[in-house]
Amino acid sequence: MSRNTFKQIPDTGVEIFSTCPQSSQSDSRSYLRQVADVARWSEEAGCRGILVYTDNSLVDPWLVSQVIVENTSSLSPLVAVQPIYMHPYTAAKMISSFGFMYNRQIHLNMVAGGFKNDLTSLGDETPHDRRYDRVVEYTLIIKQLLAAKASVSFSGEFYQVDNLRMAPPLLPELFPGILISGSSEEGIAAARAIGATAVRYPMPSIEYERNPLDNSLKAGVRVGVIARDSEDMAWQTALARFPEDRKGQITHQLAMKVSDSVWHKQLSEMGRENATERNPYWLGPFQNYKTFCPYLVGSYKRVAEELSSYIRVGYKTFILDIPPNLEELGHINIVFKEAISLASVGVNAATAS
Repeated sequence: MSRNTFKQIPDTGVEIFSTCPQSSQSDSRSYLRQVADVARWSEEAGCRGILVYTDNSLVDPWLVSQVIVENTSSLSPLVAVQPIYMHPYTAAKMISSFGFMYNRQIHLNMVAGGFKNDLTSLGDETPHDRRYDRVVEYTLIIKQLLAAKASVSFSGEFYQVDNLRMAPPLLPELFPGILISGSSEEGIAAARAIGATAVRYPMPSIEYERNPLDNSLKAGVRVGVIARDSEDMAWQTALARFPEDRKGQITHQLAMKVSDSVWHKQLSEMGRENATERNPYWLGPFQNYKTFCPYLVGSYKRVAEELSSYIRVGYKTFILDIPPNLEELGHINIVFKEAISLASVGVNAATAS
């Protein structure tokens, strides 16, 4: 495996993140071990970082990130940050503290949406679209605090700070990468305002021929990958890992009723439309409430073709699902190497013509 890592992929600007296990799907005795294992696998496979979820049902993502940092040497936690949970100064302090204590960069996944019941329980009745305005102010304060050599003052609709200074200061090379959902117009506008990578749940690649990507923004996708030498082997693996689950399907339907995520609803619609088609784009795990992203399933060649289409239209950040083991990341690495090669050929051919 050490000879087959994402770090050996030519420098094309493509960044690959994995995802950390969720505490709600584990018991307290085994969870820390699972986090440490997945973090080590992700680093050994050459991932840039690892997404750490947040919502009312999960343990604190900053504490999980500390476990990740203490069990790896360079992996960057991609921490989901929900403004309702803490003041922007506190989030900035976390980032500067990780930099000071571990010399480690943190990435931020800024969360504007979520489960409506979670927010209501916290007394937050801010409308969906206005939450993007709030997350913009929140992120701008974090960026100013971490970049400033002097004190920071900010007066907005949601947050105000006056002569606030960040200590310890953050080294410039550890300044956080910032991602945000780019599934709605409000999300796209927020990404522009804070200079973030706009992350989407991808449609089947053919859809981008009809609806081209806005290349003025950095863009990423959240997608799972299961690939093998043959289509049959890949689908056998996929169906064994994510069998149909009636209880999960009911839970999924209930969750969609209390989620205001634009893309979760659109994925649900696409799942109903494509439920009988065996193609690389598969929503089975999403429909059975096993994960929150579509999967690409098939032979190395077929999945690489689909991924190369995403890369060609401008997606450069890929957030993978939770890896079940290091071997699975090796299979995914094979696919990405081929996909990037195919994308390069496609771009060169288009330039030549």
